[in-house]
Amino acid sequence: MGRFKVGKMSRRLGIGLTEKGRKILEKRPYPPGQHGQSRRRKESEYSRQLTEKQKLRFLYRLSEKQFKRLFDKAKRQGGPTGENLLVLLEKRLDNVVYRARLAKTRAQARQLVAHGHITVNGRKSKTPAMQIRAGDEVKVRSQSENRPYFTELKASGYMDMEHGLEWLQTEPSELTVKVVQEPTHEDGEQLADVQAIIEFYSR
Repeated sequence: MGRFKVGKMSRRLGIGLTEKGRKILEKRPYPPGQHGQSRRRKESEYSRQLTEKQKLRFLYRLSEKQFKRLFDKAKRQGGPTGENLLVLLEKRLDNVVYRARLAKTRAQARQLVAHGHITVNGRKSKTPAMQIRAGDEVKVRSQSENRPYFTELKASGYMDMEHGLEWLQTEPSELTVKVVQEPTHEDGEQLADVQAIIEFYSR
């Protein structure tokens, strides 16, 4: 997706899209623009649904086309569409790289994958949207391990911090993460109303 100002978008959507976005939102908890702090007009149902969709889309850093494609796939799977959508979002390779703390933001994780620094089961993958499965091993490519970013990542202990996800098992010293089980919808971002997103696309 195209570039956007994280702080501005976090304020517009009312959620911290990243750590930086959360800090900016704490300082200015109102939408951007000179009338941001004034009383807001009542939001229409369409506007509310659109905002919820944008929250999830921007959290996972997807273009509208990518997000809609994933939504359609979730709908075709049968069962609760909203739950399916969250699982599919979590299983993206760039998200796994982010969740495993190999990257500090999803945007950075996407770059690491796109630039060929990540392997899946020993094979290089440059596809951020690749769907990861239980049993897969995601690792920093051996040719990339000595790059400054990864040596600093190891030294910082960032990967050693508890990520709190039962479906991922990290090995910081090896710059590796193993997918031990499928994620559930509860592992996904809970900052958006997925029912509103379903209603948005049902219009």
